[in-house]
Order: sequence, then C-alpha cells, then structure tokens
Amino acid sequence: MDTEQSRGNDPKKPAGFASAAASVSLKIQLNENLYLRDPQESRLGKSIITHSIPLLDKLGLEEFTFKKLAVQMESTEASVYRYFANKHLLLVYLSSYYWAWIRYRIEIENHNIADPTEKLENILVILVDVARHQKDNDFIDMSALHRIVVSESAKVYHTKLVDKENRQGFFLVYKALCWQIAEVLSAIQPAYPFPKALASSLMQMAKDHIYYALHLPRLTDITLKDGDFQPAVELLRHFAFTQLKGSHKAG
Repeated sequence: MDTEQSRGNDPKKPAGFASAAASVSLKIQLNENLYLRDPQESRLGKSIITHSIPLLDKLGLEEFTFKKLAVQMESTEASVYRYFANKHLLLVYLSSYYWAWIRYRIEIENHNIADPTEKLENILVILVDVARHQKDNDFIDMSALHRIVVSESAKVYHTKLVDKENRQGFFLVYKALCWQIAEVLSAIQPAYPFPKALASSLMQMAKDHIYYALHLPRLTDITLKDGDFQPAVELLRHFAFTQLKGSHKAG
C-alpha cells in the first residue's frame, strides 16, 4: 500500500536540489532511509559514490562487494558500512540519484517552455540519454551510472522487500518523475485515460530497449551504434505520440 502522503511525504517533491554553482557542485537531497550517513556531506562519502559506480558498472551487483569497493578506495570495508547498510541500499541510492538527476534536467530544459508537446520531446531525449549533461556534476560519472541503471535497476524494485521499502519512501523519486511526465501527457491529450501507465512505460522502455539492443537484440527493433541513442528516442517518440493520437481518435 502506498502510504507516503499519510506520513507527510509528498511524492511530487521527494528530492531537493541545492547548489551554490551548478556547474561546479550540485547536491541532490534523497530519502534519509537510504543511507546511514549522507554520502554527499563528506569527502569519504563522495569517494564511496565515485568509486562504487565504475565498480558496479564493471562487475554487476552480484559480484560487487563492499570489500572490493574498499580496495578501490584504498580505505576500509568498515568505512563503507558507516554510510550504507548493504549493497542493495547503495544500488537504490544510486538509482534514486539517477532519477532525481533526470528530474533536475527536465526542470532545467523545460523551465521556459509552455508547449507540452515540446516539453515531452525534451523529456524523451533526457530519459534516454541524460548523461549528455554530465558537466553539471563534479563527482559522479553519469555515463557509467546510466549503464548501471540500464543493466541493474530492475533489481531495485523486484525484491521481496519492495512493499516495506515503498512504505519507507525508497521510490518516491521514481514515482514523482512518473507523475511529472504524466502531467505533461495529460496536457497534450486530456482525454487519454492512462497517463501514469504511459509515463511509467516510457521510463521503463528507455532502459529496457537499450539493454535489449545491446544484449538481447531479438527483443527490440532498434540498433544502437557508437553510443548513439537516437533510435531509442525515436522508439519512445513513436510509442508516446501514437498512444496519445489513438486516444484522440477514440474520443
């Protein structure tokens, strides 16, 4: 059961952004239940995030351990456990950071845009390839984090603890982004009956079809070459606008 609102948490505002100079350092405030200490508040915490991303990207969650991370950091395993209780929570944290970063980029890109169709066009590009804005972050490799989200993020939600973690607000960022996109879809076509379902499908497709194209090509119709994700953008665009246009005809 979804109980965040009853506990005073607003799913539409799960993460805050604070930056004295966005081109130098940006802090994204995430749910405090995800960590024991906020890793963005110390040099050691940032080092954990900085080093965990390429290691997770290289090994995958199954082979990744805090012991291996500590070796990469030239620190101790105990120091990592002071920030995260286990590697699953670290993955949830990194996934939440990624989706919060996408929300931030959408807000920046669409700040002065009134046309919802143009907003959706920007959203689809950002969903597929937010790493193009890596320059705004000084300690996270967004390209590597994008690869982690593509290959590992299903393990964030598909667990036996999902209901408990949902009650703790672990997925507020993801849901807030879904609602944000759904509002744009509804602005384009108010008669469309399933805006949240379409929004979550677009978010899922942005990950899954990149993964399929790279590893299971018979499950998709797109081909990716030389890091060009434009075919995935075209897929999302076709799916989104076909759905909205079909709803208009049905109405």
